[in-house]
Amino acid sequence: MKLEPLRSKHIRRCVEIEHVLFADDSPWSARAFRSELDAGGHYLVAITPEGEVAGYAGLAVAGRPGEWESNVNTIGVDPAFQHQGVGTALLRALLAKADELRAPVFLEVRTDNAAAISLYERHGFSRIGMRRRYYQPSGADAYTMARPARDGSEEATG
Repeated sequence: MKLEPLRSKHIRRCVEIEHVLFADDSPWSARAFRSELDAGGHYLVAITPEGEVAGYAGLAVAGRPGEWESNVNTIGVDPAFQHQGVGTALLRALLAKADELRAPVFLEVRTDNAAAISLYERHGFSRIGMRRRYYQPSGADAYTMARPARDGSEEATG
C-alpha cells in the first residue's frame, strides 16, 4: 500500500467508499471532495499495488505560522481493506503533516465507533466534548477529540 496525494482522478472511487461507509450520514459528494481539494486541504489516498484506492483521509489546516490548528475532516477505508493498517497509515500521515506545522489536531467521531475511538486514543487523542445529534440524518452523537501540538520529534504510538 502506498500513500499519495488525492487527485481529481481518485474522487469517484472516494465517493463510492463514502456511500458504503456513511450511507446513513450524508456521505460526501464529488463536489465536496473537489471543494476540499480547492481549499488546499491535505488529502491522501491509500493505493493498492494494483492501483486501486483502498482508503482516503483529509486534514484541514487553518490559522497562520506559529498559530496553526488542524482538523481531521475524514478518514475512510473500503471494508475489503479494513483491519490491514490502512486507516492507521493514513492517520499517521495526517498527524505527520500537523506535526510539521506544530498544530494541535481536532476531530469528531461517532460515539458508537469503538474501533476509530481506539485508533485515535492510541495516537494521543483524548475526548474533550460531545456533539449531540452531530451526524445527520441519523442523529448519531459524536465525540470531539483533540491531540496537542507536537513538534514531530515525539515518537508516535500505535
